[in-house]
Amino acid sequence: MTINQNTFTGEFLYSLDAKGRVNIPAKFRNVLTADNEQSFVITRGMDLCVWVYPAKVWQSIEDELRKLSSLSRINRSFVRSTVRYASLVQYDKQGRIAVTPNLIEYAQLGKESLIVGMVNKIEIWNPKLLDTVDKESQNIDAAQFDELADQIIL
Repeated sequence: MTINQNTFTGEFLYSLDAKGRVNIPAKFRNVLTADNEQSFVITRGMDLCVWVYPAKVWQSIEDELRKLSSLSRINRSFVRSTVRYASLVQYDKQGRIAVTPNLIEYAQLGKESLIVGMVNKIEIWNPKLLDTVDKESQNIDAAQFDELADQIIL
């Protein structure tokens, strides 16, 4: 069985080097379609992590953001918070991308970085922060998970 193109699953522990570069796992690079030209868009996640989107997926997000009226304050704020930290990055011959200093600070990334596949995007986490988020998630009512599971058509 093969994974769909531009689909990311699994987790990997890598080091963030002194230049702020982190490896994108070969498993993830191998499912990236050629039309992405080895490029990702990185930005702030909704949690304290970095979101990494294939460039083509990000284009779809931008298309949806353009549909939001800039006359609405909440829309402007949402678009601003989504795109102001976004940067186009390409991975190098070693499979590394450069994470911007403001994103490193935001996600509190240190030497160890956890790379997590999230189906249509990748998340980069400080492993300790993700552990805290995972523990908090245990408090979510099981019925809420059941409601979400019911929305998935098998």
